[in-house]
Amino acid sequence: MKVKFYGVRGSIPVCDKDFVRYGGNTTCICIERVKETGMIIIDAGTGLRSLGKELIARQIKEDIINIVFTHFHWDHIQGFPFFAPAYNKNQKIRIHVMGSERKFKNLKEIFSAQMQEEYFPVQLDSMGAQFEFLKWGDKETFSNTNIIAVPQHHKILGGSYGLRIEERSRVIVVCTDIEHPDKIDENIVALAMNADILIHDGQYTDEEYKKYKGWGHSTWRHAVEVAIRAKVKKLIITHHDPDHNDNFLDSMEKECKKEFTNSLFAREGVEYFI
Repeated sequence: MKVKFYGVRGSIPVCDKDFVRYGGNTTCICIERVKETGMIIIDAGTGLRSLGKELIARQIKEDIINIVFTHFHWDHIQGFPFFAPAYNKNQKIRIHVMGSERKFKNLKEIFSAQMQEEYFPVQLDSMGAQFEFLKWGDKETFSNTNIIAVPQHHKILGGSYGLRIEERSRVIVVCTDIEHPDKIDENIVALAMNADILIHDGQYTDEEYKKYKGWGHSTWRHAVEVAIRAKVKKLIITHHDPDHNDNFLDSMEKECKKEFTNSLFAREGVEYFI
């Protein structure tokens, strides 16, 4: 499998000369099966725009494009109206949400609401692509890939879910927008157990977390503890704070590597293979 980051920021995109090396787009991750067709896109932050342009430029044709959402805060859906393949009438796009404890009623409405004419010139039903909106339980298989979902501590309607993506013997776990408020969540450790790659929220430093505890995000030390206890092979920290510039993230990454050698901070456009 190949993992490529198209958006690594949390909260809001940033554009500045000091935010170039890591990137300023909000969360979007693409997981591809290298020798076969089939990809799974995780979340649709502003990075989804670049992914859509790349798919068209590379003339990649997917019968069905699968987008799986961890949750629906703005920084995880705001790239959706700018996803070029969604304007192709021949393209099938499946919007997936997993988790048996989800409480929202209408998945389609989440996307159509942000595209009302008051906010955007094109409405969802006029985009062109053939959409399906699918709600699953805690385990499902699509695109020849097994996905397991576990609820995370992130106080929003419907909750945020961590995802374990299994393709044959390879495992990628995505835990963005997660907080471990009092102690490390044992369910997340179990979800990440023996993963090849753990992608984990690390928005705050230890000092920042004292101020923002309860906001639904982790420190890189929380991510390291999960990685160590779950015996993962590689840890990638993501959901970078919009106030953390390249030099600041360099310093955080350096400290993180002291605790977990095979770790790094996510950068836009970088690919990882397992």
